[in-house]
Amino acid sequence: MSNATQSSSWTSFLKSIASFNGDLSSLTAPPFILSPTSLSEYSQYWSEHPDLLIEPNFLLLTEGADKSEEEAMALKRMIAVTKWFISTLRSQYCSRSETMGSEKKPLNPFLGEVFVGKWSDESKEGKLGETVLISEQVSHHPPVTGYAIYNKKNNTVLQGYNGIRATISTTSINVKQYGHAILEYKDLNESYLITLPPLHIEGLITAAPFVELEGTSFIQASNGLIATVDFTGRGYFSGKKNTFKARIFRDKLSSGNKTNALVTAAGQWSGKSYIGKGSEAPSKGELFYDAHNTEAEHLIVKPIEEQHDLEARKAWQKVAEAIKKSDYDMIHQEKSLIENNQRELRKKEEEAGSKWETRWFDNVDYVASEDLNDPFTNLTNLASLSIHNAPSGSLKSSKYDKGDAKHWRVNFTKWENEAEIKI
Repeated sequence: MSNATQSSSWTSFLKSIASFNGDLSSLTAPPFILSPTSLSEYSQYWSEHPDLLIEPNFLLLTEGADKSEEEAMALKRMIAVTKWFISTLRSQYCSRSETMGSEKKPLNPFLGEVFVGKWSDESKEGKLGETVLISEQVSHHPPVTGYAIYNKKNNTVLQGYNGIRATISTTSINVKQYGHAILEYKDLNESYLITLPPLHIEGLITAAPFVELEGTSFIQASNGLIATVDFTGRGYFSGKKNTFKARIFRDKLSSGNKTNALVTAAGQWSGKSYIGKGSEAPSKGELFYDAHNTEAEHLIVKPIEEQHDLEARKAWQKVAEAIKKSDYDMIHQEKSLIENNQRELRKKEEEAGSKWETRWFDNVDYVASEDLNDPFTNLTNLASLSIHNAPSGSLKSSKYDKGDAKHWRVNFTKWENEAEIKI
């Protein structure tokens, strides 16, 4: 496709989304803006730094520790979890624009699509162990991906789900992320709830879209500590892109005033950030995280020829190849084959009065649940967050604190009994 033709197609696409009424995730994008990667693969970005994910397991008390040491070590672990969370952002939200020149629209996973893999232990001492990812598209309308990342050696589990709602404004696409993550360090008897920030896609006018985070993410620990991570981007006239301030507080009550912060980390989540005591945002001093000086450890995935037909890279192989070759006729042809096959499956299910059964994840109703010791229930209470299906980070008694309270949870028994798809 020539530059003139692509420019014309881009202009037509902008006009179509400007007049589109509904959820933009269902809108068909022009081939030149498509990524060769399915959205189901994005779950891997949660653990491209497995050492940071596992690190809190090694921040232990000395024998006979007093209360002050307990509090200091709890704070160290919260700082470590916050650092891990910041380490996930560059891969999740910058990696496509860095490698492909601009943000691309991922392929919409089909219902039942899966993506699995592992990270081997790269530590010299062998203390990390193997870390495994399982990911499944649990809903197509709306699109929702469930995922779990576990490390048996260190008895650590991260699980969650992610869905999006996208709308258009004058110059950007606004995206509300639905879902959350729960991180459990079972040997420490400690858990963390992580909410997802809103984001927007900028650079539409210049045909070079990129992601910018906004709003707030919360990290609530079972020991009471809470981190508020506030995101801001580059303003029209000033500021740096991808900036954040992460303040850690003793509890939810004290977080109402930023001067109560125990420590503050600040900088660019796609670059360098610094940390210091108190509420002031440091611009130099002790390095918190350097995204450019920490290589991501990429997931190990089976060769495509050994994969199941439902695995993302095998299912989308021909589409991905066509995208890389800019063969737009082939993209349309191969995508249509997958989409038409899915429509036929849904039609047969409807005729048979059956429903697609998820493979490794269950839809848990927290209103009907009688498990009062569930980490999610305890953590949302500590953070005063809504348990309902609402934009992430919604507070109790807010306008979003309504509806059902169904959330996707991994079922490891189903995974252990899996007969067809193995790592």
